[in-house]
Amino acid sequence: MTVERPQRLKRLPAEYYRGEAWVHWVCTIDGRRTGWLDARFLYKMRELLTHAAFRYQIACPIYCLMPDHIHLLWAGLADDSDQLPAMKAFRLNSNDCLKRVGHQFQLQPYDHVLKDHELERGAIESTMEYIARNPERKGLVKTDHFQTYPYTGCLLPGAPRIRLFGEAGWDEVWQTLSFLKRTACFRRPDPKYL
Repeated sequence: MTVERPQRLKRLPAEYYRGEAWVHWVCTIDGRRTGWLDARFLYKMRELLTHAAFRYQIACPIYCLMPDHIHLLWAGLADDSDQLPAMKAFRLNSNDCLKRVGHQFQLQPYDHVLKDHELERGAIESTMEYIARNPERKGLVKTDHFQTYPYTGCLLPGAPRIRLFGEAGWDEVWQTLSFLKRTACFRRPDPKYL
């Protein structure tokens, strides 16, 4: 009897995930099972995301943890940022936590690398709003109350106080991303560990 392996998703060539690329990642729980999402996992996920952000020079302008999957919008901060190994490390570490409660991610995450016409500020903000409104579409919060969903946020290295839905709106996110890129305010990888 032969065991059928799940078919792998097709990826773009590796260079599409490097540099200042923007990628919308979706990591789905195996079998779309629920019961793992709580405040403890949120804080552990933020810790793991922080490590990935510093090590691989990325930022996460928005994330949204849903009952059976998570959305992450990642932005490369430098020419040598690389999201493929960042996602591999993030998923490996997250799976270690998920397995403790009997869950794990599916074999591969889905990704959408934003194309040139999707890289204008308005288009990126539309992608962020699409991610933020996911709980509305699933009936987890009322229409136009997406900002109250407790598992949506952002993680920009060195800027823990940013609130996506505060008075400054997306402006604070854009200013922080610009600052991080301009000042190289992230750790450069040590070549001996690559």
